[in-house]
Amino acid sequence: MDPAPEMKRTRFPSMNFEAEILTAPHDNSELYMIPSMRSLTAEEYVEAFNSFLAHSTEHQCMDKFNMEEMPNIMAGLGNGKSTVNVLGVGSGTGEQDLKMIRILQAAHPGVLIDNEIIEPNPQHVAAYKELVNQAPDLQNVSFIWHQLTSSEYEQKVKEEGIQKKFDFIHMIQMLYRVEDIPNTIKFYHSCLDHHGKLLIIILSDSSGWASLWKKYRHCLPSTDSGHYITSSGITDVLERLGVEYRVYEFPSGWDITECFIEGDPAGGCMMDFLTGTKNFLGTAPLGLRRQLQEALCQPECSSKKDGRIIFSNNLSMIVVESWSRDQLQKPS
Repeated sequence: MDPAPEMKRTRFPSMNFEAEILTAPHDNSELYMIPSMRSLTAEEYVEAFNSFLAHSTEHQCMDKFNMEEMPNIMAGLGNGKSTVNVLGVGSGTGEQDLKMIRILQAAHPGVLIDNEIIEPNPQHVAAYKELVNQAPDLQNVSFIWHQLTSSEYEQKVKEEGIQKKFDFIHMIQMLYRVEDIPNTIKFYHSCLDHHGKLLIIILSDSSGWASLWKKYRHCLPSTDSGHYITSSGITDVLERLGVEYRVYEFPSGWDITECFIEGDPAGGCMMDFLTGTKNFLGTAPLGLRRQLQEALCQPECSSKKDGRIIFSNNLSMIVVESWSRDQLQKPS
């Protein structure tokens, strides 16, 4: 396939989103995005995300990481303290949080765990609290919820002038939606106590998302503070910060076969999640729909298994140490 021609971008900032018309410099100019395309609302995103989870192995991928790597990671936390402080950033409804809390309990029997949660969505906070209420094995765990965005929590801490230190901070699949990724990582890294660790889970460069975003993100509506970012974007930030980190790669797949069945409701919902666009198949120009569906079948995006089309949803688990390389190199 020939490389895509150089595109000319025209912006219309007066619309309800930053509409972009991309035209090739030849006579066969094509309208890639039209004003009827719009990004998903928060509620629509949750619905599309739940559909994604139902057809993907994302949570199974995280479970594999939890089983194979997290016990060793958790064993080094706390440095012998009687209380281990944990902070979840963008924890959603808490399922993944509680799995990690239980691994921490197993690694440090009898130790108290002070678990704080940053989550702006009130429905998610309510669901998390209900999950905790139903759990019989969390007696040594205290919970504090901050119904704030990550940036609002950062602002609150700076205004109050009191910065609590944490032994373990996790940011699972949430950095796509913060406004300033480098400074967000820098702030939460500064919240680590000595020997603390920061876990960032993000889409891998080897995922189909990386290929899809590289080619087509300019054709889609802009999201609310959304970023098309994969693991290399995070490790670039960590390199600039000069901190020690390790990357674990875990495969994950998403069955998108229904995307190619005309009129299939599940397929339509999948395309909405893939593109971040409400009713993508009904509002996108025909040429863009065809190009995207063709791209989804390419080896850099998907593979075929038992007649099904499996989109690569590979994840990178990045474990960041509390110390910088400069500190590591200083003589004792």
